[in-house]
Amino acid sequence: MTLKGKIVFVTGASSGIGAATALAFAAEGARLLLAARRADKLAAVAEAALQRGAQAVHTFSLDVRDRNAVKQAIDKLPAEWAAIDILVNNAGLSRGLEKLYQGNIDDWEEMIDTNVKGLLYVTRAVVPGMVERGRGHVINLGSTAGEMTYPNGAVYCASKAAERSINDGLRMDVLGTPIRVTSVDPGMVETDFSLVRFHGDQERAAKVYQNIKPLVAEDVAETIVWAASRPEHVNIARVVLTTVQQANSLLFHRTT
Repeated sequence: MTLKGKIVFVTGASSGIGAATALAFAAEGARLLLAARRADKLAAVAEAALQRGAQAVHTFSLDVRDRNAVKQAIDKLPAEWAAIDILVNNAGLSRGLEKLYQGNIDDWEEMIDTNVKGLLYVTRAVVPGMVERGRGHVINLGSTAGEMTYPNGAVYCASKAAERSINDGLRMDVLGTPIRVTSVDPGMVETDFSLVRFHGDQERAAKVYQNIKPLVAEDVAETIVWAASRPEHVNIARVVLTTVQQANSLLFHRTT
């Protein structure tokens, strides 16, 4: 299925997997609707997307944790951008790596509000239009953490397990419509993920990727575009992708 001219809405598009996804869809000639909290970084992604081949780009600042802001942003889209064809629910993060009984509650709130509630808010705002128009594809960013909990990561893992359930539930709820629903679940990806998790501690973040060749954002973006470009009758329910040096959330092979 050609993606040329399709309106693709990517949340958390200012960096990492979100930015790579925007550029990957741009190369297919899509029209990009990009949202993130950091407007300056988002503008740079938009410019790169146009150079990469996007037909057009429309950006706006958005914190998916803000329920009213999400609704207003979708409701007030210009008419030429309102008919979203593909939604990539990418906005998400991890904070902290402590034992549950020692965890930072503010970190928990941020993860749950972004990864779970933000996912729900955006989905609720966009999918009714897809159903009404009789076309659309929702692609959610999951994680291997949603399949297997790892020590000190209970709340993040729980948020990604919730994504898995929301993804599967939505796919059942749109049964009987042409809407497709996909979860793309990567393992270790080298982005700012660990830097964000450790609140800017670069040394600690770097150790996560030590002696291993992880996935990069472009690997995940290519998978997202692949899922979106399948024939319209084909629904890719879930894709799990990892580096060959990762078996699951717990098992890694690190070289010396």
